[in-house]
Amino acid sequence: MTHNSSSYCDSTAEHTVKFPLPVLFSANEAVSVKQSVQELFQNNAGKISLLLLDFSQTTFMDSSGIGALVNCRKLTAAEGAKLRLINLSSQVRMVLSLTNLDEVFEIESNTVSIPEASQSDIITHPSMKSKPKRALDILGALVGLGITAIIFIPIALLIKLEDGGPIFFGQMRCSWLGKRFRMWKFRSMVTNAESIKHTIENKMSGALFKNPDDPRITRIGKFLRRTSLDEFPQFWNVLKGDMSLVGTRPPTPDEIDRYEILQWRRLDIKPGMTGEWQVNGRSRVTNFEQVVELDIRYQENWSFWYDIQLILKTIVIMFNKNSGAY
Repeated sequence: MTHNSSSYCDSTAEHTVKFPLPVLFSANEAVSVKQSVQELFQNNAGKISLLLLDFSQTTFMDSSGIGALVNCRKLTAAEGAKLRLINLSSQVRMVLSLTNLDEVFEIESNTVSIPEASQSDIITHPSMKSKPKRALDILGALVGLGITAIIFIPIALLIKLEDGGPIFFGQMRCSWLGKRFRMWKFRSMVTNAESIKHTIENKMSGALFKNPDDPRITRIGKFLRRTSLDEFPQFWNVLKGDMSLVGTRPPTPDEIDRYEILQWRRLDIKPGMTGEWQVNGRSRVTNFEQVVELDIRYQENWSFWYDIQLILKTIVIMFNKNSGAY
């Protein structure tokens, strides 16, 4: 449903505008909100000092809604205005709390008593409440960590012998709804890789960074990436619950900062060690829109047995030298 900004917004004070949000703050509604806020600022250039986003009617918000909020925050900042969230339901409050966005946005204290929400109230995809999937994750993580313990010593020695740097590499990634966590890998790049990233050409289109000839990758790193051994420490992230065995590729915070609203749908589920992208060309897929399409296809086709199929395909691909990994 598309909303016209002139009828959708209510001026409550000089230079202050109250903007009612939809009941279901999801994909299509989130796109409409973004467009309406853009029109609002275009039609009232320099006249708005405070934008109030009113959640009094909103009972559900998913990752697309979060994307729209982030976008509205950018728009108001660009216009030199302030943004405040008002009349939040317990579901919306929990979403913001889980993702630490309650520390980013200005939120007006609610004077009305509202019932407490549980995590079941913010399930954005059936896989998020699947006990068999979580059991598979725990079992797979324990097996994976056992294998990691076996291969740790030779890999650690090779990494240390090459440049003497740290064995592990930890990087902030985004999980369900954009919640941040530190993802672990065996280090496959030079120790100052992050600080010189801006000097490397990005061969991907869109909000994803990849370069098949990245000069930051070490000699042992090329072997680790080609065999996917660098990813084994991620079994720890799976055991903790930050990731799943199967899901979407975990994005970095700077990547989701560039997302369009509908691309936020990738974050309706947990990221995975493997998924549609990894078994369908992986690094040979150079268009981010294709990555998003694969992620959405996974969400639409998901079942416990579909996860099993993707895990088996991943194992086969790991032993294929033409897997497309780098």
